[in-house]
Amino acid sequence: MTGTLYLVPAPLDFGCASQSPLSDSMPQQTLQRAAALRYWICENAKSTRAYLKRVGESHPLNTTIQDMQLQELPREVHKKGDHLGGFDAKPLLAAALQGHDVGLVSEAGMPAIADPGSSVVRAAHELGIPVVPLVGPVSLLLALAASGLNGQNFAFVGYVPSEPSERVKRIKELESLALKSGQTQIFIETPYRNTALLQSLLQTLQTNTRLATSSGLTLATACTHSQTVKHWKHSGWALDNATPTVFALGR
Repeated sequence: MTGTLYLVPAPLDFGCASQSPLSDSMPQQTLQRAAALRYWICENAKSTRAYLKRVGESHPLNTTIQDMQLQELPREVHKKGDHLGGFDAKPLLAAALQGHDVGLVSEAGMPAIADPGSSVVRAAHELGIPVVPLVGPVSLLLALAASGLNGQNFAFVGYVPSEPSERVKRIKELESLALKSGQTQIFIETPYRNTALLQSLLQTLQTNTRLATSSGLTLATACTHSQTVKHWKHSGWALDNATPTVFALGR
């Protein structure tokens, strides 16, 4: 009998100036399951320990954090991602093959969605290990629902280039696809580039294209702004360079 690989969501307040109670965004069953796990595969061990400490404040942990077995995904997975294959995660699942349940967690949101982890899920399926996703916040879907853009046809396209000319080229490509097909284009950026990305979007997009941003999702300070580019320019709405933000554009 093998163990089960549980995909454990994490709160979206990682790196934010303030935090909300876990119970505001995490179901009790998810927190209970997280508290019961000893073996973990994670994006970052330090942030995972901090998350589990928060879990333990409301749901007693089955083992101390010091006794938990945390395995980090390799640095190259963090830098290049693992969604296209090429990384063999099977060795990370040795505990599951020995009958232990294992948790997969990223720094924020659902692992393997806009975050590393798909290689672990793929390896689990290949090894015959059951995979169970737990309920919790997924920033991309929350932002899409709040945007007013097409939720029947959408795509997450990851990060846009940071180099200005390449970024403008990519924005034009995404806008063309969105306007021709009606498919909402969703993307993200590291928070310290929020202002630069927003400026590029407003300078590059057509005036009638709809642009939406969702910042600090699930926090008390959460805010979604969705308008045509023309209205964006008149409103003077701005983003800070500290709060995680999801961007979306469409018609």
